[in-house]
Amino acid sequence: MNVDVQYATIEHLKFAQEICDLIESAAKARGTGIAKREPEYIRSKIESEQAVIATYAGELAGFCYIETWQNKEYVANSGLVVSPKYRNIGLAKKIKKKILELSQEKFPKTRLFGITTSLAVLKINYELGYRPVTFSELTTDDAFWNGCKSCPNHDILERNNRANCLCTGMLFDEKSQVKPEKPKGAIAKRFQRLTSFKNKRKLNKKK
Repeated sequence: MNVDVQYATIEHLKFAQEICDLIESAAKARGTGIAKREPEYIRSKIESEQAVIATYAGELAGFCYIETWQNKEYVANSGLVVSPKYRNIGLAKKIKKKILELSQEKFPKTRLFGITTSLAVLKINYELGYRPVTFSELTTDDAFWNGCKSCPNHDILERNNRANCLCTGMLFDEKSQVKPEKPKGAIAKRFQRLTSFKNKRKLNKKK
């Protein structure tokens, strides 16, 4: 399946509501993570050429966009989502790689970072050159952290004074792009903890 992954343009504005619905449904299915987005915000990202979209035969397959923080000192690739119909074909990694390229083109001197509870995204980020870091190495911009308020785990973040949460903080290290090694040490332990947490949630739902 040859899915087209490209920088989003105004011709893709028509997908704004569908993208928001997809983000919301993915968050509900996972039970953690992705904050809710509004169509107007998605349109603004497309219009400012800060988004990547994946389509197949005119149908939405996936999406991701750029956010800047702290006077553009930090850049995050947010809202990564793939339609259920197009999962398990490596599309998420293609989108992440494309949005990383766009971020480097538009903001070459900024620090690229991200936070995620998704094991799949964690693995993809690692393979692209991101490394796990403490939250203290990420942006201190209140606007960024306020975006976590719609996440069901926000109370954990607040209880820990934004020092840590169920999300893993990751910072891009350009030197790590060459021949990325398999996850080990801290990242491997994080995989194990997240897997254990997800399994417990599934068991609790069945009871």
